[in-house]
Amino acid sequence: MRLTTAVLAILTFAMSSVALGQADRVTGFSFLRMDPSARSAALAGSFMAIFDGDVNALYYNPALLSEETSGSISFSYLNHLSDINAAFLTYSRHVDGVASFGAGLRFLSWGSFDRANEFGERDGTFSAGDIALTVGAAREYNSRIRYGANLHVVYSSIDTYHASALAADFGATYVLAESNFAASVSLNNVGVTVSSFGETRDELPFDLRIGIAKKLEHLPILLTATAFDLHNIGNAPEGASGIGSVFQYLAFGGEVRFSPAFHVRLGYNHRKHESLKQKSRLDFAGVGIGAGIVVRRIKFDYAYSSWSSLGGLNQLTIGTTL
Repeated sequence: MRLTTAVLAILTFAMSSVALGQADRVTGFSFLRMDPSARSAALAGSFMAIFDGDVNALYYNPALLSEETSGSISFSYLNHLSDINAAFLTYSRHVDGVASFGAGLRFLSWGSFDRANEFGERDGTFSAGDIALTVGAAREYNSRIRYGANLHVVYSSIDTYHASALAADFGATYVLAESNFAASVSLNNVGVTVSSFGETRDELPFDLRIGIAKKLEHLPILLTATAFDLHNIGNAPEGASGIGSVFQYLAFGGEVRFSPAFHVRLGYNHRKHESLKQKSRLDFAGVGIGAGIVVRRIKFDYAYSSWSSLGGLNQLTIGTTL
């Protein structure tokens, strides 16, 4: 028995589930919930109805792919706690008369660890990591309604142990361009587990979400709200009550657009706050902040996500149009 491997597996799954502030279910594929860009992280994951040409919306709702995302390429780097690092690469292309297509690659490395047996005797090192390849497409139903789907091939490893799965997303978006309003619904990570780490079958982090986004008419502000884990309503985490139980399923974000080249962002996820907070007062766990600038044709986005006294996550995204 490799004691270190077993301990790492438990910590990996638990950290992934808590860190992303969504369902508390433990799964070998929880990294699929990670925010793929600095902009989405700064908005605390409240991103699934933002219809403005951001290619990273692919992972939240494939219906958000459009002619505006065509040619967009984005690379994100996430500096997680300890030696954990993640990277995301996303690209989109529109084909007239066919559909808008997208592709993405997500990679998470847990670093290197000492291997030991049940007696604490060390025997080299091992690593752990996750990877997911995504392809998606979206089409216009009419001038206001779009629909789309993604397919994910998912692979996770811990030392010599492996897990894999095939998953899909299905989404639809309703857009009122004249009112700068959009509403979306999606089913995320619907699929089958091909292989698991152990005898217990690893589950995909299925999620039913709805979201809205509205740009204010007379102010340069975009407001967004997302409801997630809706298939589990009524099963809020233990200790949640009243209005708090409602907010367990909600994330909010706001973006102030000082100019086309400079944006400031703020987001809040209440479930993440409740899961990570360590202070009785003024604990910023679950809060995301960030900013974006455009230099010529290159977009730079940065986000900081608070993990209370544990520290915070730093994420950087660079994007352009080819």
